[in-house]
Amino acid sequence: MRRVRYDSPGGPLFLEEAPVPEPAPGQLLVRCAAIGVTLPVVRKVTEAPEPVPLGGEIAGEVVAVGAGVTRFRPGERVTGLCFGHGYADYACLHEAMASPVPEHASAVDAVALVRSGLVALGALTAARPAPDEAALVTAAASGVGQLAVRLARLRGAGRVVGAVSDPAKADFVRSLGADEVVVYGDENWGEPVDYVLDGVGGDLLGPSVAAPAPGERLVAYGSGGGTVRAYDLLVGAKTVTGFQMARIAREEPETYERWRRELWRLFDEGALRPAVHREFTLAQAGRAHEVIEARGNRGKVVLLP
Repeated sequence: MRRVRYDSPGGPLFLEEAPVPEPAPGQLLVRCAAIGVTLPVVRKVTEAPEPVPLGGEIAGEVVAVGAGVTRFRPGERVTGLCFGHGYADYACLHEAMASPVPEHASAVDAVALVRSGLVALGALTAARPAPDEAALVTAAASGVGQLAVRLARLRGAGRVVGAVSDPAKADFVRSLGADEVVVYGDENWGEPVDYVLDGVGGDLLGPSVAAPAPGERLVAYGSGGGTVRAYDLLVGAKTVTGFQMARIAREEPETYERWRRELWRLFDEGALRPAVHREFTLAQAGRAHEVIEARGNRGKVVLLP
């Protein structure tokens, strides 16, 4: 089979031939039909001290199962987060991380909707939104951010603001349902909001903490790190909540499954359709990473084996 790898930090991605893996106990062997490219994986290529397997969101058909697997059988379609080599024709997926894909949905639909949607829905739930509140979503054109904008509106937000890195993304973010679009670096992000969903972190944490009105809140779910000054919270009586999807999947499987069903319900009703920026082949994985690194995507970036 074909697999994407790299030899040194930041080094070019290339295809290699590798044996089809054997599923370990509790794992599914999946023939990948679509692979979602995520910012955390892109960052690992440039930041990890040693080369790591390129994992991520995969969707495809189960072709074999390891010992102890009870929920899935060969021939069924699944999607989930792969922690090993996911940029490949075949990948192993832990049963606990796998979700079924409905017959009417494509593999691209699955990788664009499920994992990104779970993060967006989870972060939004952590914000405890009330009807008619104002929301601000950073990285609003990203795979997660675009769904967070849509979900905030579906959950009854009265005003939705999208924050982006480039004003060229403004029309796209407005098409998702945002009322206003602000650009990182702008001195004025408009009227204060009731809650912020921040998927960027780093230097953007300061403006993100400043955006909520006094007494309101921010949910941080990105992998960009950053520091929040205690004084900024104290003077505005604000709160910051960290959200991590892996913890929900590991410790609250019922919540994970309930959110997954809600996402597919909204998809079936036509209320939530993820945007796909572009589809690349496996051989073009390096180009797909360049799009993410340049913050050029408007929606999900997908690899098609």
